[in-house]
Amino acid sequence: MKREKLEALRARVSCEALLEKAGYELDLRESTRRAVKYRHGGSIIIVTHDGRGWFDPLSDEKGDVFGLAMFLEKTTFPAAADAVAALVGFQLTRPEWRPSRSAVSDEAIADRWRCRRSPSPGSGAWRYLSWQRLIPSAIIRQAIRVDILREGPFGSMWAAHVDGHGRVVGWEERGPEWRGFSTRGSKLLFRLGPSDANRICVTEAAIDAMSLAALEGSREGTLYLSTGGGWSPATDAALCELALRPGLTLVAATDGNSQGDIYAARLRALAEVSGCNWQRLRPSADDWNEVLKNREKERWERKMEKKMRPAACAPVASREALPGQGWPLTRPDARPAAREGS
Repeated sequence: MKREKLEALRARVSCEALLEKAGYELDLRESTRRAVKYRHGGSIIIVTHDGRGWFDPLSDEKGDVFGLAMFLEKTTFPAAADAVAALVGFQLTRPEWRPSRSAVSDEAIADRWRCRRSPSPGSGAWRYLSWQRLIPSAIIRQAIRVDILREGPFGSMWAAHVDGHGRVVGWEERGPEWRGFSTRGSKLLFRLGPSDANRICVTEAAIDAMSLAALEGSREGTLYLSTGGGWSPATDAALCELALRPGLTLVAATDGNSQGDIYAARLRALAEVSGCNWQRLRPSADDWNEVLKNREKERWERKMEKKMRPAACAPVASREALPGQGWPLTRPDARPAAREGS
């Protein structure tokens, strides 16, 4: 089985599906958001990383979904891979476990967002995006018009993650010396572009989404997304919903590194399941903001080179005398010949 196929299976099949299939039961009372406990007889398995990892608290055993299949069935990797493949699309019989969140906390997230003003020319967030990240003003203004940018503290910017109804559920925080995500906020999707787009470009950061929009000139019919550097179950569900549109092209515009390739494999698997078109758009640098900055640097260097280029040589002067002069202007130091007897 090829590496791309294995990565796709790892992304689509949860460790919880394997445990439920093997007869394990959820211990909800002793589960937390980051560690979901399953029991079967005297055996205990803790599922971590949103269903992508696991460990046995009674031994040193741990790993990913393939390692869990090998552990449960005491089998080889090829057989474990087949077992995992057989569970693609498996639905858990229990409701998906979620951390307890009150309506008050959701409203508090929205209130914190509303209390921050939008960036304006010369503000801290504007200077950060325009001067340090080289995002064009037209793209910044486009994001402001749809209300997905806010001024953060200490010259930082906030980029909203919104749900399918346009409600802010969290935001990416980026600044000269700060990188994070909103406290108690939810990673979903940063969205820049038309909601009815037939082409969707998925990046790993809001700044990369804006940078790609700048590089493509905000291509018509394109929605630029950011997962915020993560891949939560809510993000996966939102992407699955978007991928069901007829005639859609799903573009994996993730970073040009191994992590970006893993995300691209997940998007390809999602496209195959949804039946939409798929494309890998790989940046020539590590990410799209680096590509944008490299382009602007090259433009600046060409501009300076043109400015510093010597002026074209003046045409050869005529040997005819200029009005008011008694000798032909052939060179700057030319003088009339001395007359005899003078």
